[in-house]
Amino acid sequence: MARNQQVQKAKLAEQAERYEDMADFMKAVVEHGDELSNEERNLLSVAYKNVVGCQRSAWRVISSIEHKTEEGDDKAQVVNEYREKVEQELNAVCNNVLGLLDKYLIKKDSDTESKVFYLKMKGDYFRYLAEVASGDDRLSTIEKAQEAYQEAMDISKKEMQPTNPIPPQRAGCFEVLKGPKSLIQPH
Repeated sequence: MARNQQVQKAKLAEQAERYEDMADFMKAVVEHGDELSNEERNLLSVAYKNVVGCQRSAWRVISSIEHKTEEGDDKAQVVNEYREKVEQELNAVCNNVLGLLDKYLIKKDSDTESKVFYLKMKGDYFRYLAEVASGDDRLSTIEKAQEAYQEAMDISKKEMQPTNPIPPQRAGCFEVLKGPKSLIQPH
């Protein structure tokens, strides 16, 4: 299917609030291998942010229920298995986005604003992975998020105007990663 048709379908899916379809269409656009326009970049971001947002919300609700469920309770195993299922789905989406960013978008894009946008996006998706990770995986994922955010900050400071809205705000990006401590403590 032609790239412009994929973009049109993504816009239609957005209007219908079918974000998984929107993400699939935008993934196909990215896989064409060309640099994305600002509009396409924003469609990609909106699509995946909505897909992963629903999964993150579901994971938090189920995780909360899991913490309230007593271990001997028959319900505990069901809740645990369901949380793991949602967690796997969340991980798959995040890893899909990270793959698109690394393979197609960050290295190929010559536009500074786009590169900073993609690096911030990379930091965000590592942060989402960190929210559901544990132990050494959690610490490693937090470190990868911090590296992506820092690279975005460094490029934006060096090559962009301070008034540009794209650069990550240091406080916003690092706030979740450095504190509260709940994000870096194993669960």
